[in-house]
Amino acid sequence: MPEPLEPFDDGRAIDHTGAGGATDLAMEEGESLEKTPGGPLGTGPANKPRSLWSDAWHDLRRNPVFIISGLIIVFLVIISIWPSLITSGDPLDCDLAKAQEGSQPGHPFGFNGQGCDVYTRTVYGARTSVSVGVLATLGVALLGSALGGLAGFFGGGWDGFLSRITDVFFAIPVVLGGLVLLSVVTSNTIWPVIGFMVLLGWPQISRIARGSVITVKQNDYVQAARALGASSSRMLLRHIAPNAVAPVIVVATIALGTYISLEATLSYLGVGLKPPTVSWGIEISAASQYIRVAPHMLLWPAGALAVTVLAFIMLGDAVRDALDPKLR
Repeated sequence: MPEPLEPFDDGRAIDHTGAGGATDLAMEEGESLEKTPGGPLGTGPANKPRSLWSDAWHDLRRNPVFIISGLIIVFLVIISIWPSLITSGDPLDCDLAKAQEGSQPGHPFGFNGQGCDVYTRTVYGARTSVSVGVLATLGVALLGSALGGLAGFFGGGWDGFLSRITDVFFAIPVVLGGLVLLSVVTSNTIWPVIGFMVLLGWPQISRIARGSVITVKQNDYVQAARALGASSSRMLLRHIAPNAVAPVIVVATIALGTYISLEATLSYLGVGLKPPTVSWGIEISAASQYIRVAPHMLLWPAGALAVTVLAFIMLGDAVRDALDPKLR
């Protein structure tokens, strides 16, 4: 005859056998999981599934490479907008009597060949170099994404035509093209250099955008939107573009540092920005002939350029790792 059941304080009963205790414990765990806001699989309100962007931001905040490069870039942006925050000098205030002199109180970087303060010109040079890189990247990203996205979405003759045009631009050497195209420009503004970078830079972004759009438009949710009668513009803007833009952002971020370096290269060769514009490329070009007698003139602008390019490349690498689904 089985032993009688003994009631607990909460009114439940449990058999004295080990099987009964295990059964009741399993029931308790099941009830506790059901009462958990997130549910047993973490699908409830407390553990909502993250989107690609929120998941990427979650990873980036824990990536020291992203944090270091981001702080450097924020600092560069701030001094580009407000250079007077860290220097009170005038980049065009020069004294030939101090030409090529080294570090002095109030002038930690010394003076260049014209007697201008190297520190002040390095700070003000950030505004021009960063502005050229950012504006060129925006132009390249917008033009390349638009052309590549349309080619990948519609395909057919437009895709074939754009692919052949892209091949032609890829065949043009960037530095040689700059020497040819910018040598006839007499403007002292940054716009001819930016226009040249956009002209030769859009094919790379276009090809990336085209491949991304072709991949995304084959997904089920795009096919469902098409079956429900969504227009082409709605599918592009609401369903395809938000899911195809990640590779473009990664490539554009890395390319930004490349465009800053390209501006310095063209200015060094004498076909980019021209005096009295202040940029790192111009400073490096002017200091190259004094490298033996006054190396400080070259060290500081070249160092600022190297750190800036490296920061943007590191930022692009971190963003790529965060947005790459293969690394998850």
